[in-house]
Formats: sequence, C-alpha cells, structure tokens
Amino acid sequence: MRASLSKAGRLLRTVRYLRPGQISDRVGRRLRAAPKVGGATPPLRAAAAGWTPCAGRPPSLVGPSRFRFLAREAGLDALTGWNDASMPKLWLYNLHYFDDLVADEAPARRAWHLALVDRWIDDNPPLAGNGWEPYTLSRRIVNWIAAALAGLPLDAKALDSLARQTRALAGSLEFHLLGNHLFANAKALIFAGAYFSGPEAERWLNAGLAIMARELDEQVLADGGHFELSPMYHALILEDVIDLVQLAAIYPDALGRAAADQDWQGRAARMIAWLAAMSHPDGEIAFFNDAALGQARNLAQLSAYAGRVGIAAPASPPALAHLADSGYVRLQEGPWCVFFDAAPVGPDYIPGHAHADTLSLEISLAGARLVTNTGTSTYAPGPEREAERATSAHATVELDGANSSEVWASFRVGRRARPGAVTTKVADGAVHAHGGHDGYRFLAGSPLHARDVKVTAGAVRIVDRIEGGGRHAAVGRFPLHPDVDRVEQTDGGFRLAMPDGRVVTVAVKGADGLAIEPGHYAPEFGICRPRPVLVWRVTRDLPIEVTVEFLA
Repeated sequence: MRASLSKAGRLLRTVRYLRPGQISDRVGRRLRAAPKVGGATPPLRAAAAGWTPCAGRPPSLVGPSRFRFLAREAGLDALTGWNDASMPKLWLYNLHYFDDLVADEAPARRAWHLALVDRWIDDNPPLAGNGWEPYTLSRRIVNWIAAALAGLPLDAKALDSLARQTRALAGSLEFHLLGNHLFANAKALIFAGAYFSGPEAERWLNAGLAIMARELDEQVLADGGHFELSPMYHALILEDVIDLVQLAAIYPDALGRAAADQDWQGRAARMIAWLAAMSHPDGEIAFFNDAALGQARNLAQLSAYAGRVGIAAPASPPALAHLADSGYVRLQEGPWCVFFDAAPVGPDYIPGHAHADTLSLEISLAGARLVTNTGTSTYAPGPEREAERATSAHATVELDGANSSEVWASFRVGRRARPGAVTTKVADGAVHAHGGHDGYRFLAGSPLHARDVKVTAGAVRIVDRIEGGGRHAAVGRFPLHPDVDRVEQTDGGFRLAMPDGRVVTVAVKGADGLAIEPGHYAPEFGICRPRPVLVWRVTRDLPIEVTVEFLA
C-alpha cells in the first residue's frame, strides 16, 4: 500500500505540470479516426537551387541493407523486418529516419538508397509500425526531400509515398509532447509544403509555418539556447533552423517572407553563439541533461554549414559567459575551461530529457577534458537509464542518497530542483560564479545546496554549502574523463596525470578526505567506458561546507 501511494504521489508530481492541451491531445489521439492518406500526388514546385547537406554526418548504411546505429550493427535481411522487437526502439527509429540519404558521401550510395526507399514503401504499409509515428515521419520526410533536392531521383512511387506520409503527419501532430517533437513536425510540413505545390501543399506549408512561428518564439531563448537545455538537442534544432534558411533560398517565393518575419538567420546566429559557449575546447558539447556525441553535428560543422547560407560564425566566447536565460555559465582563465549548470531542469511541461544534474560542472584543462558528467548511452527504460539520469552520475552533490530532481522511467520528472539566482563576476585575475537550488527541500530540515566556482590561471576551486536543519549525509562527486592517464593518492588528496603530461593536484577541505570509486562514461549511445570518480563524503548536522581545489 505504501509503495502504491508513493508511486501515485510521484505521478501526481509529474502530471501536475502538463499543459491542458497536452492532456486533451493525448485523449483525443485515442478517439480520433486514423488520418486519411490517399489522394493524388501534388505536383512539384520549381526549385531555384539544389540541396547541400551539412557535412559531418558519418554514413550509417554500411552495406546495401546493413546499418550501424548507436554503436550496434545489423542487417535488415537478418531482422524480422523494419520493426523487429528484439532491437532497441531507438535503433529502429534510426532505421526509419533514412539519415544516410544526407550523410557524407551519400551520392556514392545512391543505388542502395533508391533500393531502400522502394523496399521501405513495400514493407511499411500506411499507419503501421514505428515508421509511421509522427517523429519518424518528420525525420524521414525531410531526409527524402533534401536527398531529392540534392540529386536523388525519386520516382512516382516514392513521391506518392511522400505525399501519403505528409498526410499522415498532418493528421497526427504531436501536441501532446510539444518541444523538439512538434518542432520536427512543423519543419517536415514546411519541407513538404515547399517541395510540392497546389492547394494541399499550401495547407501543409501554412500549417507548418504557423506552428514554427510559435515554437521558435518559445523554444529559442533570448540568449540563443534551446529551452530543453540539452546541448545535444540544441545542436539538432540549430541544424533544423539552418536547414530552413537553406530551404528558403531554394524556394524564395514560398518561404522568403516567412524566413524574414520569423528571423531564421538571426535566430540561427544566436544559437551558434550559444553552442560555442557550451562547447569544450575540443570542439564538442558539454554533457548536461541528455547529451551524447555523434547524434548532432558539432560547432565547427554547424558553423561551416551556417556560413554557406550566409550566417556569420560567432566570436570566441569571453572569459566569463553567463547564458542568463538558460542558466549555464562558462568560465575560462589560463588553461582552464569550466562549465557550470545553474539551470532549471527544462520547461516544466516537457522535462523528458532532463537529468538530476543541478549545479553540476565539467572541467577542461589545456583543451583536454578532466571532469565530465556521465553522458547518455540509452533511452531504454531500466537501471542504466535511471543511473545515467541520477544525481550520482554527475559532478555535483547528492544528499541522503536522493536525486536533486525526481527523475523516473525514461523521460519523467516529478519533483524538480528550482535554481536560485545566479551571480557572476570577474575580479583580481579570477572568474567567479555562484548558484544554488532547493531540490532537497523535501528532506528533513529543508536543506538548500549552494555552490561557488572560482577559476584562476592556476586552479579551479569549488565550494559547496548545504544549509538547513538536521543531520544529513552529503556526497560530492567529480567523475574523471577516462583519458586521464594516471590517478595517484597523496596525503591530502590525489595527483592526476593528464594526457599531455600536465599534473593536476586535487585537495579537499571540510570532508572526510577524498576517495576513488568506479564509474562509467557514456560519450555516445551504446557506448560505456569505465572511469574513476573522485568522491568526498561527510555526515553531520547542517550546515556543511566542503572545498575542493584542482591545481595545475
């Protein structure tokens, strides 16, 4: 009974944040008749130019019908079909996206692509299977159209299927999910509405543009960040916006005015600047919330793509970059680069890609990663997904074994940590940031966690304070990147050897010493690497204050 009440309470703490429209659309989807997908294929609109994909997407088609997604390779002929239940759901989604049509060196695989398009149509009847879900429809519609504009000769059968897919999408838009899913839906309607012509295509185009206008205003924050606060999804949405800019140049009569009114170029420029601030010196994203390498193009690739469509590359981030609307802070001094997460978990009504990582940080030294959050290896429900979203998988403080935000299932969040005001300053050769959160307020004594970060040319100092009442067990973790060459214990802490030979000394004050515990690093979906985690522990009455310093 107690367990049932606990689950019911968690569910209530989750659904209370949903928008009424999300609930009504979820109910409506069960009651609505299936969309009608038949009809004549609309004629094509004249294109003013061809399509040039963003470079940097590695091929996923490694044979005529053999695919590699999420570090797992399989042949379509060895599966029970496009919806083989023995394969992970996300792997199957990737199978239906057809991203390889716009991957690097795609023209060399053109014969394979045409055969697979034809096979997909034959094997996937309308409205059946993963390939007809709205998000997979959205990704595939865009990829087929972009590939066609790049020279892939789609025949009448494929064009008829494209129209059917767009009708299915138009009748199943994801208003129950919103966020990046609805954004992808709108983009696909715009692509189809611009690619085809005639009254039906105009309806698709106008519907997509109307949704895009609303979603851009909501999803792209004033500082340029995407509101789900995942650097990976930010990069994906940024590529989407640049794609729209390119599409407007191909169909200026259909899209020129909307591109100007919705400021697609200006938004893309701000988003590139945000990505620059949230990319490590190695050029890849920091791992906050759901984030992994290989899913989105990196800063250099997206900057080059933007440059091709007339969007200027951003200036280098300043020593102290406070992304105030997002809640992130980048601090640089000397060889150090630190990323500090004082952000909310995401929009209250769509926190599905959130982790319990409030006040976590990542550190690079001389261009090499030193401290990193765990990353994301899977979306599949189970212990691994739960562990990677947990506070214990991040470089922050865990109290009484609890998560700072109540992450559960694969994409659910109940109770949420609320960050306080963030302050930053540059003074006396150092950059500073301060933030706090109330995610442990449900514990006895209503504890509050605050963290100060100070970066000088010689050191990074982190001070954690837990205030409130009662006796509590606090654990601070600093997961090390697996490429840290050597970890040696000293009398006062640890000595770390970096790949370039630099030595970092780590010392702690206010805790019961430092220890090393095993952890794992998930830099890509499907990949987990072992790595050491620096850990401090202390159990006593509040307040608790612990200082950790990294010196090089």
